[in-house]
Amino acid sequence: MARVGTLREAGVSARLVNAAGWAILRSVSVVLLVVAWEGLAHSGYVTAFMLPPLSSVLARIWSDAVAGDLFTNVGVTLYRAMVGFLIAAVAGIALGLAMARNAVARWFFDPIISVGFPMPKIAFLPIMILWLNVYDVSKISMIVLDAIFPVVTATIAGIAGVERELIWSARNMGARERELLWQVILPASLPQIITGLQVALPIALIVAIVTEMLMGGYGLGAAMRQASNFADSRGVFAGLVEIAVIGYALVKGMALCRRRLLVWHQEALEPATA
Repeated sequence: MARVGTLREAGVSARLVNAAGWAILRSVSVVLLVVAWEGLAHSGYVTAFMLPPLSSVLARIWSDAVAGDLFTNVGVTLYRAMVGFLIAAVAGIALGLAMARNAVARWFFDPIISVGFPMPKIAFLPIMILWLNVYDVSKISMIVLDAIFPVVTATIAGIAGVERELIWSARNMGARERELLWQVILPASLPQIITGLQVALPIALIVAIVTEMLMGGYGLGAAMRQASNFADSRGVFAGLVEIAVIGYALVKGMALCRRRLLVWHQEALEPATA
């Protein structure tokens, strides 16, 4: 028993060392980018207005955090992005499910999805402003409009990819339509649906930032716009760093949720790339 415990501890230690090694290797590019940024900013080839040093940008972020502006803007942006994403996720899965399982719904909505998916949805922004003004409702509506399309198409593709043998076997065993849906079709299509959600989440953040830049108010995008209007270069680059960190955290969080939800799936046995 002692030998088994020792081998198990050795295996855990080896996995931790391996994971730490891969984390270091993946961070090399970021470290090089930071070094290049700081070096170029101090090289004299560019002015501090064109490219402020990263150390100066980090100092600006710290001062905004101390003043409380950083947390206000991050909270407002995340609120809009996450509310829009959740609405798009629920509505997109429901619509994709209806289109995949109902011929009438497919006939009615398929042309709309086909035309709307490649269309730049930001063109609807003036209409949103006319209808809903420039406050949260219009910004969240724009997020939903942009983020729902990848969820719908991923849901349709996931359901269409369910093996027919699974459905036939479940029906032969007496499964009703509701049981077939919840116990066979949705679990089998879950990897594809989560892929659509992983695409929709950064879209939600991007649209939240863009609408804040164009409509003003509070939020990271609005703060960057205000800094640009006053020629505050440090404020603009501080916004870029903040958005990059938040986007990275959201993508990593979504990847973690995927691994937790698909622990039963074959892809959980493969090395994670996210």
